[in-house]
Amino acid sequence: MTPRPPVRFSRAPVQLECETCGASLRVEADQRTAVCPYCASPSVVERPPSNDRPSPHFVLGFTTTRESAQGAVKAWLGKRSFFAQSSVKTATVDSIRGVYTPAYLYSAMAQTRYAAQIGEDYQETETYTTTDDKGNSVTQTRVVTRTEHRHLEGQHATYVMDVLVVASRAVPNAELEAIEPFDLRTMRRYTPAVLSGWIAEEPTMTQAECYGLARREALEKIGRDLSGFMPGDSYHGLTHETRLDRETLELLYVPLWVLAVRHDPQKPPFRVLINGQTGAIHGKAPLSWIKIALAVVLVLALIAAPFVLAAARDRGRDPAERRGAARPLTPAAAPAPTEGVRPGGSRPAPTGGTR
Repeated sequence: MTPRPPVRFSRAPVQLECETCGASLRVEADQRTAVCPYCASPSVVERPPSNDRPSPHFVLGFTTTRESAQGAVKAWLGKRSFFAQSSVKTATVDSIRGVYTPAYLYSAMAQTRYAAQIGEDYQETETYTTTDDKGNSVTQTRVVTRTEHRHLEGQHATYVMDVLVVASRAVPNAELEAIEPFDLRTMRRYTPAVLSGWIAEEPTMTQAECYGLARREALEKIGRDLSGFMPGDSYHGLTHETRLDRETLELLYVPLWVLAVRHDPQKPPFRVLINGQTGAIHGKAPLSWIKIALAVVLVLALIAAPFVLAAARDRGRDPAERRGAARPLTPAAAPAPTEGVRPGGSRPAPTGGTR
């Protein structure tokens, strides 16, 4: 199969006439909505569908308000770690905006062939020899668990549903996954009126790219399902090969609160995404390398402190003692000769010398 050449979306803006005041509005190619700067009237651009930019099928509406999203972001910023830049915790959240972001809902029929080694546990009684407290050799029995492995292979068929992947290059799919799930039970058919007054982006990723993301997520989901599907007490060496059929990819809009946090005028802002239905938040607050460096220095100082103290004590000792040599003992002073004393304290009588 010859791969299709990459599709380039038209980057030509659209000139739209405001239906309220007649002003001419310029709508960029990657935007689907606009608000008139003169009368604040919302407009929705309906472009002709194409293979890589089809008409939307569904919309998930916002169920969280702007005020609740701002409060959630304030609480989230306040809970950042000590190593986050101090200006992050005091950043303003007034510029938070509600955005309908394009995404695709993928489904397919999956036929999988798998193979694995299944382990089944069983117990048996074995006899062994040991030594008792008195040193005698004794024979005892005990129950041990052993595992018998056998080869298992087969086929597994399932229908993969509700795989959601982003269709905007501005939002990496990993960031959308971080704030999933969305409540797909509230999904309704797309009408321009739903997007009116909101920021809505056109798909900026091709369907081929989105198929790739969706298939990868589908295969990961099948792998997790097979792991839970394996019989026996344990398994290893699981391999599987899946063929996806009857694939569908339907464009829908998901609600996101988006905040570009400009915490420092000298540095670029970082982005925080909030699920417009559940309030789940994702963002990566920039770290303060000064705090990290100080923490590293402090840890190294704590590690080195015992060695420094030991070295300081060692320098204060006698050089011979530091070398471990025995200090020569100072001869003890000889006891002064004592005169014998008789009981009663009388001086002994001199001997000899009799005349």
